[in-house]
Amino acid sequence: MARGNAAGVGTVGFVLLTHNKPYQAIRLFNTLNRMFNHPPIAWHHDFGLCDLPPDLTTTNAQFVRPHIRTEWGKFSVVDATISALDLLVRLPHAPDWFVLLSGADYPIKTADAILQDFKSSQFDVHIRYERIIYNQYERDWQQLCYDRYCSLKFRIPSINKRFHPKKRTITINHPLIASRLSPFDKITCFAGEHWFCGKIHAAEYLVNFYKTQTWLADHYRKRDVHTISPDESYYQTVFLNSKLKVSNNFWRYIEWPVFHSLHPNTLTIKDLNKLNASDAHFARKFDVNADNAILDVLDSQNFRS
Repeated sequence: MARGNAAGVGTVGFVLLTHNKPYQAIRLFNTLNRMFNHPPIAWHHDFGLCDLPPDLTTTNAQFVRPHIRTEWGKFSVVDATISALDLLVRLPHAPDWFVLLSGADYPIKTADAILQDFKSSQFDVHIRYERIIYNQYERDWQQLCYDRYCSLKFRIPSINKRFHPKKRTITINHPLIASRLSPFDKITCFAGEHWFCGKIHAAEYLVNFYKTQTWLADHYRKRDVHTISPDESYYQTVFLNSKLKVSNNFWRYIEWPVFHSLHPNTLTIKDLNKLNASDAHFARKFDVNADNAILDVLDSQNFRS
């Protein structure tokens, strides 16, 4: 029988970020309750995109009210995430650890295995990250991230509006110019995956930085016009430029088709062996409309005696 705690690890809470497929989100919520004995959950759901069932019982969950209108690939996703983290850290009995999940995530390890990893961890944060330095790219994705987050982009009117009615974008990459007009003249840019977990004081640090050091959020918000996915850089940049101990193992299984893909592969029953061989705690993304059987099998494994 899965337990909600392991000796010495303390408690774990969850941050849920959802916007669609309400019954899949509810299944995840119910699974977390069964596995972790109704843990504290801070939930941001974009009710402007869809509702949750009115009869949903969520005594251990607190919703972000009012919700933030989120848009894929925009900084509003970061705003929603940190609003939920803020709700979690301000609970009267905040957990010792937190895990950030989307509605497309699902546990692939037992509660005991997850909690044992937390107990053994020497790190404050577990998040996937890579350093983004001009012309020091170890793979193409890093160059893409430099263009997204570090280069300067200007839109200028078209000279010939008849044949080129849209504004043109000019990009400046060289750091002698670009870094002087961005935060990255003083700090280093990092990028990786949105999803992470850690000790509650790391969440407190992130929330406090977001509230007091608004210059970094302002930089990413301005880039909403030109680029996508600030949620794949903001958290990494905050954590890796702090004194927190950060692990590159974020305990998440994700399959990307190619480096520039906008969405990861949908996992199905065919991926079960790979999930079982992974040391990850959670995997994404799942879609009950594509394959509900994989979640049933994972439940049978997660709740085994």
